[in-house]
Amino acid sequence: MSCDVVGFAVSLCLASTSVSAVPPGSAAVAAPPPPSVASEPLFADIVRRARLLRSQTKAYENGALGAGAAQLAGFSGFQTEVSQLAALDMQGHVVLVKRGVSDDLKCILKGISQDLPVKLKALEAAPTAKARHAALDDMFYLLRDNVQVITAPPQPSA
Repeated sequence: MSCDVVGFAVSLCLASTSVSAVPPGSAAVAAPPPPSVASEPLFADIVRRARLLRSQTKAYENGALGAGAAQLAGFSGFQTEVSQLAALDMQGHVVLVKRGVSDDLKCILKGISQDLPVKLKALEAAPTAKARHAALDDMFYLLRDNVQVITAPPQPSA
């Protein structure tokens, strides 16, 4: 299964609110969850940066969006930070691949590293305040997901 498909499937699972139960009479054999990477410096830095960018994104959403993305306060720094975060997400993916990690985090990080520049370009190209708001909203949720996938308790591989 490609990382893109796994990333999409995991995003659907994160969005799901239903609880899955084991059918009666069947024995559930659970593999131990992989170790958490959230406290490792690289991954802690990704979480810290994503949280800061998420706060800045929310501040942009709450401000005046009529003048265009380039006119937002500190937008060039925001662009740089988003690009750096995307690079760190890819670095996290590479680290996990080199470790031979079999859970979905490596694929999700790769997907986020590819999606962040796309969301940034959508924000830059948004022609109206409404379109800029929608682009910021998309960026906010992607940054939220970036934090959640790293800080969520590890799950055993399926």
